[in-house]
Amino acid sequence: MQSAVELLDAKVLAPYLEANIDGFRGPVVVDKFPDGQSNPTFKITAASGTYVLRRQPPGKLLKSAHAVDREYRVLAALAGTDVPVARVYHLCEDRAVIGSMFYIMEFCDGRIFWDAALPELARPDRGPVYDEMNRVLVALHQVDIEKAGLSEFGKPGNYFQRQFDRWSGQYHAAEMHRIEAMESLIGWLAENLPDDDGRVSLVHGDYRLDNIVFDSAEPKIIALLDWELSTLGHPFADVGYLCMQLRMPDRAGSISGLRGKNLHELGIPDEQEYVASYCRRAGIDGIANFSFYVAFSFFRLAAIIQGVAKRAVDGNASNKNAAELGKFVEPMAEMALEAIGQN
Repeated sequence: MQSAVELLDAKVLAPYLEANIDGFRGPVVVDKFPDGQSNPTFKITAASGTYVLRRQPPGKLLKSAHAVDREYRVLAALAGTDVPVARVYHLCEDRAVIGSMFYIMEFCDGRIFWDAALPELARPDRGPVYDEMNRVLVALHQVDIEKAGLSEFGKPGNYFQRQFDRWSGQYHAAEMHRIEAMESLIGWLAENLPDDDGRVSLVHGDYRLDNIVFDSAEPKIIALLDWELSTLGHPFADVGYLCMQLRMPDRAGSISGLRGKNLHELGIPDEQEYVASYCRRAGIDGIANFSFYVAFSFFRLAAIIQGVAKRAVDGNASNKNAAELGKFVEPMAEMALEAIGQN
């Protein structure tokens, strides 16, 4: 039996999309993508072409979570910039249509790399993939926020303080049992948040390899996906989040890591090389206290995972394996504490 997050009524959806998207023609075939832990995502095959529908999960949601309207807004704003994104066609805020808010965007046909070690590529081809990720991340952080119409996309003030308040609150709202490592981490972060240095950029919030579509033949990004966590914030948060993947084990929930692998033999840049490339492109001398940004990324990811696991218990998770994710919260917190110890 299919869960509520897997069901879409094609007979209702087709006439709605025909009425609201220029050139759209049904009938439609709906297939749910199996991956993704937050907003259920569907491939819509229609007579007029192939599209992607991304919706909020039905049921009770945590405050400010699953903001597909924000995703739609930032994707629309980035059209025509140096940041490659899918074209968006329509945002439906009427929950009566399919049971929750959703938007429609183009289907970008390319490659998504699920394994961070890139086993499907030859050694000389791996470095360019990571370098392209580095290039696009700098392009994202250099977007002219005011020109893009995103000056009101985030709140003013210290980004890390705001993020800490949000995710520690959401973690405790979704907590099912006490995890000592997480409590130790939350206590340390509360005492060690950096002062606001005035840096503000558009940040993605979930910038990692498997949220990117590459061209089918060359190491060129054609679409950056999953903008649910995007906001105005501190660019170093994205850099720390991306480098977090270098410190994670081969498989931690839905994320593939590179911990313990010989990066030189693989042809993949290490953390020091990656940060240096980012700084060179961004025109800055370096990133002080970088371990903090990595540790903070682990904290936030652990809080997100806790929320996914809680939704599984409540019966409205998008991924059928969501309930298993809860066991990764403690290791994430421990890796954060490890990063702090290395500072």
